[in-house]
Amino acid sequence: MTLDFCWLLTYFLVLLGMAGYGLHRLLALCLYYRHRRDVPKPKGRFAELPFVTVQLPLFNEKYVVRGLLEHVAALDYPKDRLEIQILDDSTDDTAELCRRYAEDLRRRGYDAVCLHRADRSGFKAGALEEATKTAKGEFLLILDADFRPNPDLLQQTIHFFTDDRIALVQTRWGHLNRDKNLLTHLQSVFLDGHFAIEQTMRNRSGRYFTFNGTAGVWRKRAIVDGGGWEHDTLTEDMDLSYRVQMKGWRFVFLKDYVTPAELPENMDGFKAQQHRWTKGSIQVCRKMLFDIWRCPAVPFKAKLEATTHLTSNYAYLLLILLCFLVAPLATGDIRMADNWQMLLVQVTLFFLATVCVSVFYAASQYLVNRERWKRELLYIPLLLALGVGMAVNNAKAVLEAAFGHQSSFVRTPKFGMGDEAPSLQKTPVRRASEYQALRSVIVPVLELTFGLFFLCIIGGQILRGDFLSAVLMSPFLGFFYTSACSIGRMVSNKLQERRSRHGATAA
Repeated sequence: MTLDFCWLLTYFLVLLGMAGYGLHRLLALCLYYRHRRDVPKPKGRFAELPFVTVQLPLFNEKYVVRGLLEHVAALDYPKDRLEIQILDDSTDDTAELCRRYAEDLRRRGYDAVCLHRADRSGFKAGALEEATKTAKGEFLLILDADFRPNPDLLQQTIHFFTDDRIALVQTRWGHLNRDKNLLTHLQSVFLDGHFAIEQTMRNRSGRYFTFNGTAGVWRKRAIVDGGGWEHDTLTEDMDLSYRVQMKGWRFVFLKDYVTPAELPENMDGFKAQQHRWTKGSIQVCRKMLFDIWRCPAVPFKAKLEATTHLTSNYAYLLLILLCFLVAPLATGDIRMADNWQMLLVQVTLFFLATVCVSVFYAASQYLVNRERWKRELLYIPLLLALGVGMAVNNAKAVLEAAFGHQSSFVRTPKFGMGDEAPSLQKTPVRRASEYQALRSVIVPVLELTFGLFFLCIIGGQILRGDFLSAVLMSPFLGFFYTSACSIGRMVSNKLQERRSRHGATAA
């Protein structure tokens, strides 16, 4: 009896923790609607456009650098007020491509420079820190390699800086390959919720929001005032954002202006990206959270929001723990008290942990895809399953950050699927099999084990006629999706390597 009580207590505490993060999504949605009409407007307009440096951090990006530079060259901004810095840390033939492209841009009248680093210290943050020292511009537009800025990007953002306290103008990400496959579609729904509701709510309600690493314009003086780019975390953008805002600078988020980009198309790339974001946010949490609470200049509501934001990925540890706790309850080995109060508590916590999250993402699809939002609702149960399936990968990232395990910056493979710009190369490039995010077999094997475990539990529930419980447990089958995609990718790569070796031997 004592063991059953401890098990149930732990179960409810874990569910309560997850319900708290679900409730935050509902509160974010309420705050969004409260401030939905508080659209930011520029204080004025520059009589003479300021000098802008476009910074393009790259690492082995030969399949997307062409499209990026053509779109940058198409920006509607005077050439004599624009500098293009290609920040190349590449170890493959991207370096040579960047030098050729920089020369071509200079022949076309652009102030373009290729800054190649043989030493990749600090990764992206290190490249930005070095380049900012020599940047000519008072303002810095940062674009990752897979982004395709619209021509009016600078014209739509630069005039916000007529307010001397504005440090950053961030635009919303679009998705060039949204409908490429199921994974890209689910990612787009996930990111739409973050940008359309979370970032908008934080900005318009006076809370702190963070730079998303790309598709934003910085005031260089604010970066320096905040201490510059630091590379002791994997999310240098989040780290710098909090430091700058704690200095009293203000940010602007433009929900209705979209900068298109490419989403990871395979599970390995998605896992690498999520691992980096998750681990980086926990690193920033350990580094900055106490400083945020000690800083008298930070409003109380901003401190609360920063706490929720920086600790939210700990929910993956709760989710893994829940996987173990729910099994004896689902099989009937441990029974709850048969009274309506216990049932009411469990249903309430379940509602906050799942239904609130579903409503949050449904609302975001209504905001960004109003013509097709009803069809997007069909993807939300799959999004919940993907979130469960990513628990092993992201819980590993949380533990690495919590215990101070250092790891390198793993790039997300990009293949230029959205490129439609004229090519600087006469020979079209092909997608690269060598550009893969390196993943361990341990994570997909654990995911497969969890999937089989819950398949047995759900099968038992169906055999007992407990169909409602089987439906409620179905998101845990998301472990099959994440594991199958990764294992299938590994098998495919091995077969491709074998065919390549066989072809080389035959030749």
